[in-house]
Amino acid sequence: MDLFDSVPEEKDAVRPLAIRMSPKTLEEYVGQEHLVGPGKLLRRLLESGKIVSLILYGPPGTGKTGFARLVARKLQGRFVALNAVTSGLAELRSVFNEAIENKKLYQKATILFLDEIHHFNKSQQDALLPHLEQGVIILVGATTQNPFFALNSALLSRSRVCELKPLQEKHLSIILDRALADPERGLGKQKIEVTPEARLHLIQSASGDGRVLLNALEVAALTTPPDAQGLIKIDLEAAQESVQRKFIQYDASGDQHYDTISAFIKSIRGSDPDAALYWLAKMLYAGEDPRFIARRLVISAAEDVGNADPNALPLAVAAQQALEFIGLPEGRIPLAQATVYLASAPKSNASYMGLEKATEAIQQENTKEVPTHLKDAHYAGAKQLGHGQGYQYAHDFKDHYVKQVYVEGGQQFYKPTEMGYEAKIKNWLEHLKRPDEKKS
Repeated sequence: MDLFDSVPEEKDAVRPLAIRMSPKTLEEYVGQEHLVGPGKLLRRLLESGKIVSLILYGPPGTGKTGFARLVARKLQGRFVALNAVTSGLAELRSVFNEAIENKKLYQKATILFLDEIHHFNKSQQDALLPHLEQGVIILVGATTQNPFFALNSALLSRSRVCELKPLQEKHLSIILDRALADPERGLGKQKIEVTPEARLHLIQSASGDGRVLLNALEVAALTTPPDAQGLIKIDLEAAQESVQRKFIQYDASGDQHYDTISAFIKSIRGSDPDAALYWLAKMLYAGEDPRFIARRLVISAAEDVGNADPNALPLAVAAQQALEFIGLPEGRIPLAQATVYLASAPKSNASYMGLEKATEAIQQENTKEVPTHLKDAHYAGAKQLGHGQGYQYAHDFKDHYVKQVYVEGGQQFYKPTEMGYEAKIKNWLEHLKRPDEKKS
């Protein structure tokens, strides 16, 4: 039942590259420095030769199974691996019975690696509990689903949840180089050259998944014929075919990043929803951080739509929150909705321009004092200073408005437009200032 038993060396070549390159030592383990870095929890557990029940939670290809393999190699004792998709209570009972015998004979717990543990229903999860309590089983569960939603609280209380993060490009680069260089487990016995463009495409297309990267590299190496000198040259075309994904020239921190987001925002400002959707699709396809896009949508809602449609800002904020809640790929949908809404909405930057003009006045003119009748009058001694005297309470007047000085000088910073709801704001402000309607 141990799925991590060594495969005879002569058969190793038939195993997928991603399996062959699985780390054999902690030093080979790439990424997850917050868990396996010096002094961190998982490293300390392995180095101590002991393990506690763990739930490894994270996206595919980030090292959950790889860490379980390290546990199997490092720790002495019985190690059993099951997949919750294909296993049920019958398999569990068999494991438990053998684990109980193992405990009696050797006084050691059986380590059970349970992949895709979120597929177990409540009764299957509950079946684990008494054996965890008695120390017969030490559980190492792996899941791509949030365990606080997918697993019951009793199981969580007996386990340590460790969240694994998507691998960064620097981690994927290390994995790629090792696979190309390793003559035993990798492709090092072959003469392989990967062009810079192909390398970038393979790494970016993997989207933080080391298994996807190695699978694509293996396909590219197998399907690219060698030249006359026996060199397998993996170019951009081969990389695109291997991942079935078109290459998009996009530097997440360079000109493409700034130029594309600029085109996106200007398309929204220019009321072209089709162009805005195109640039949104390009950014998402190229791997742009969706949270960055969401932040820019919130800014655009206030800056470019403003009070012409007051619903724009709460909709953009809702899209940002929805993205954080559901993640990708479904998080693209609220981003698309917000993009179309903002691009189609009436536009006004009057609020933003008003702030800019007021800021300019602050910077260039003498700072105005707060009028005495507006000063705080809620503390002892305020009346002696005359604070609040003469202040007229707006709610006591018709339309909840009374003319009085709120800032000296009477400058107009906010100039509402005729666009959308802002036209109503303009009419209302003009209505309040008509002399014939100032009656209490």
